[in-house]
Amino acid sequence: MGKKKVVILGCGGFVGSHLTERLLARGDYEIEGFDTQVTKIEQHLDNPRLRIHEVYVDNETTVPEIEPFLDDCHAVISLAAVCTPSQYVSNPVHTIHSNFIHAYKLIDLCAKHKSWLFHTSTCEVYGRTLSSYIPGEDYTNPALYEQVEDETPLVMGPTVNHRWSYAAAKALFERYVLAHNQETGLPFTIIRPYNWFGPKMDFIPGRDGEGVPRVLACFMTALLDGQPMQLVDGGEAYRTITYIDDAVDALEAMLENPSKSKNQIFNVGNREDGEIKMKDLAELMRQTYAEITGDESYRQHPIEQITGEKFYGGGYEDCDRRVPSIEKAQRLLGWEPKTRLPETLRRTMAHYHEAYGR
Repeated sequence: MGKKKVVILGCGGFVGSHLTERLLARGDYEIEGFDTQVTKIEQHLDNPRLRIHEVYVDNETTVPEIEPFLDDCHAVISLAAVCTPSQYVSNPVHTIHSNFIHAYKLIDLCAKHKSWLFHTSTCEVYGRTLSSYIPGEDYTNPALYEQVEDETPLVMGPTVNHRWSYAAAKALFERYVLAHNQETGLPFTIIRPYNWFGPKMDFIPGRDGEGVPRVLACFMTALLDGQPMQLVDGGEAYRTITYIDDAVDALEAMLENPSKSKNQIFNVGNREDGEIKMKDLAELMRQTYAEITGDESYRQHPIEQITGEKFYGGGYEDCDRRVPSIEKAQRLLGWEPKTRLPETLRRTMAHYHEAYGR
């Protein structure tokens, strides 16, 4: 059997670098990779089964840059996106452009060639839970907070809160994919990630990036720089954290089982061993960093409270809880997350310490 060719947009990013490494290790995939940053995959640049195109594929260049590779490809894997909450609030125009306006022509192109579009969306499309709008409910009824791909309503906050610019753009992208599937027969798979953590995940301000990264890198920056870890609005929000290797297991299973994964939406998250409140995440991270460094003082590293408005700016609103149903991935793909949260943090933080802390 011949090699399967895939087109990966964002092959040099966090998820893209891990997926690229996994597929190259198999030996039966060839990759046409598109990204302007390839540092995270530089050890693979000499691999003859990886061809890198260092271009940013935006609205004007999508067709001429990608189209020559579509007719004989197994799948087009779309991983490039703006996915940092600080940008949703501070730069909502760019967020919407990046996640829909600069991206929608990819859908048209895949529909034209009947190419399988493999798209990473976000669990943010679910928005807030129904539980959060019922006074006193306090998550006693799972039907009001568990998120099921084809059933749960998407409940975003008011449009004046720019936090939802990302979720709205991603949701519209999903709707456009589904519209094309109905009208043109576009084959698709949509993935909704639940806080995938792992090595090479994010930048550290002042080292290899500027601005406000996601929560793990924010807490790591505070630990590295001896600054207080800042808890937004008391750290009461929940997140479900999933190790990147488990997530890539799911992506690989989808690619290898097109008859079961085409025209499906999948939650990919660790609901049993990955859910945690942000205030508990801060505590677990400082304990873990004490173990990694051998410095017991990190167990008492300062933690301070800060409002969402002060941390992110006006227009911020948090998701309250994200509990994915993964029944579909279990049933169709046989996928189960394997890595418990303490091990996810240990591996991820050890990478940060090695890269930035010495």
